Amino acid sequence: MKGNELQPPLKRPLTLRDVSEASGVSEMTVSRVLRGRGDVSQTTRDRVLKAARDLGYVPNKIAGALASQRVNLVAVIIPSMSNMVFPEVMMGINSVLETTDLQPVVGITDYLPEKEEKVLYQMLSWRPAGVIIAGLEHSDTARLMLKNSGIPVVEIMDVDGDPIDGMVGISHRRAGKLMAQEIIASGYKKIGFLGTKMPLDHRAQKRFEGLSDELKFADMEIVGTEFYSGGSALAKGRHLTELILEKHPDLDFIYYSNDMIGAGGLLHLLACNRNIPSEIGLAGFNGVELLEGLPMRLATMDACRYEIGRKSAEIIASRLTNSHASASQIIELEPNFNRGETVRPLNTD
Repeated sequence: MKGNELQPPLKRPLTLRDVSEASGVSEMTVSRVLRGRGDVSQTTRDRVLKAARDLGYVPNKIAGALASQRVNLVAVIIPSMSNMVFPEVMMGINSVLETTDLQPVVGITDYLPEKEEKVLYQMLSWRPAGVIIAGLEHSDTARLMLKNSGIPVVEIMDVDGDPIDGMVGISHRRAGKLMAQEIIASGYKKIGFLGTKMPLDHRAQKRFEGLSDELKFADMEIVGTEFYSGGSALAKGRHLTELILEKHPDLDFIYYSNDMIGAGGLLHLLACNRNIPSEIGLAGFNGVELLEGLPMRLATMDACRYEIGRKSAEIIASRLTNSHASASQIIELEPNFNRGETVRPLNTD
């Protein structure tokens, strides 16, 4: 595990005065516009809303004497709860927060930037104690809201990029390169890739790029690809595996962007009586518990999900006991490859 601490940025929450100065109208007018009240011309209303959006300003829903205070909530913004990845991240987060006065509140984005903006806007309006948000890729508006929120922000799952504040995760490009090294060392030559449609799944794309780059160093390339949209499922893995092998019957290895579709691929190949791993090898990504119940153990790479959740929550919780503690930490965890039974054993002679 690698950890670095940056100098904490000077954070000041944006106020009505900032929007007032940017729009050239009074604070009272700004307040009326943002609350949807009062007789304000459409021209002025548009100018105020544009200034607020350009600044990344989020109105405070906590009124009166509580307006300057934070609530003991941590906004956790993730793309999905329909797979086995983020529930384990949430378990890690909760394991830390349950020992504090903080409570996690979850928002789901479905991998959609516009939905992330909406969820983030609503959550920040309640002035949470911190934000834990999946990924490093956000819209300009979302980045401004996070940057100007005045609270600790921890981006999770990925470290291949520049964080707004703190980040905890693995290098997905490195994970892809490590997988390529294992494939090459095991003697496979014709590689296929099955995964989610890009670029919505940025982390899968980075693994794909890392895999491709490392194969090129060995004068190899990805022979065939198939991509899908929507949630991961065993049925999709079965169908896509059948499809890619119809197009590229000489493939001797398939790398899946996650374990769920990899498990579906494994079940399809076993039903077809394919010899695994000597005739064809396969591997997934994430290291989910589902793999323990398969007829063969699928090769995979642990994405450190629980640890990512735990470390991110520790950064936020540290601000409870020390208001001057820095949230601007970079923690890179190391993924571990598990060969399972679907990759040829290395030749140790």
